[in-house]
Amino acid sequence: MKISDVKRVVFKFGTNVLRNDDKEISLSRIYSFIEEISKLHKKGLEVIIVTSGAVGLGAKKLNVDSSESLTVKQACAAVGQTQLMGIYEDGFNKYSINTAQILLTEEDFTNRIKYLSLNNVLNTLLELKTIPIINQNDTVSTTELEEAGNPVYGVSFSDNDKLSALVASKLDADLLVILSDIDGLYDDNPKLNPQAKLISEVKNLTDEIENYAKSASTGGRGGMITKLQAAKVVTRSGGNVIIANGKTPQIITMIFKGEKTGTRFYPVENLSQKRRWIAYATNITGQIVINNGAVNAITKENKSLLCVGIINVNGIFDRGDVISVIDENNNEIARGIANYSSSDCKKILGAHSDNIYDILGYKNYDAFITKDNIALI
Repeated sequence: MKISDVKRVVFKFGTNVLRNDDKEISLSRIYSFIEEISKLHKKGLEVIIVTSGAVGLGAKKLNVDSSESLTVKQACAAVGQTQLMGIYEDGFNKYSINTAQILLTEEDFTNRIKYLSLNNVLNTLLELKTIPIINQNDTVSTTELEEAGNPVYGVSFSDNDKLSALVASKLDADLLVILSDIDGLYDDNPKLNPQAKLISEVKNLTDEIENYAKSASTGGRGGMITKLQAAKVVTRSGGNVIIANGKTPQIITMIFKGEKTGTRFYPVENLSQKRRWIAYATNITGQIVINNGAVNAITKENKSLLCVGIINVNGIFDRGDVISVIDENNNEIARGIANYSSSDCKKILGAHSDNIYDILGYKNYDAFITKDNIALI
């Protein structure tokens, strides 16, 4: 797809591009983004913005260190969010463009009903020619507290890179543009190695490519690792991703003129909406370990996961929860919707389907996870 053919785009603005060297809000840069986006919007492009910056703005205004505690961070977010939205609203008002604030937590994705409702709301706003401006609701998010109590708990997102990817995936956006303070993906950390080379195109996110991200950019909550995780979500959902330097003047205009800038990631497949939700949008409450025969069955033969292939259970989960499926080498290979709880799974692991009723006194399914509810990772 040519960038000029894009119909729906998600822009993600990182903390470091929204503030200047003194860690204060960079109004000139934000208004430049707004002007460029307004031109695209008036040409008919559907635009969604995912923005960071609320915590940093609040911390500056309150003159506190936002890393002091979770409650201090939440207070900073509450103060900074109103200031941040005021800037966006004022800027887009100058071009007679309406905006809408949407604050999200991981529950808005984990809960299937909320997930579908969110999709309807965002699509309605786009139909009404309104730009949704989305941020993680740091004021009420309890991600850090929940993770602390469960060693295998995994959240759908804990940073705005992943949030922007989930939004782009859910809305079938053609393109996700992540603007940070780095030119794109390098084969080494360019801040430490002047010989590091920019990778302009990525057709497939291999292990080698992912290893490059370990020399991540600093600042903000994310880094290059989270940006590659975001790219994986979008490219597996049929979309394109560009990571570029938001401090480059007129960077958005350059991208939509088709100029080569940053790193572009191309789509590799197009998962169904249900599998996207299973693989990336919901929290993980537990995990099961399966043997090599079961790995082969679900990855190569597109079969359901039977209890006979399960060798261990970790965490606590209920029937209907999404859980992680790992192999004997501790590699996550899939996620899926469990047909039995963790307590029941411990009783029937390794058992043949014909024996489930005798062990539990009931049987809902022959398979622990049916093939339509498995998303390969």
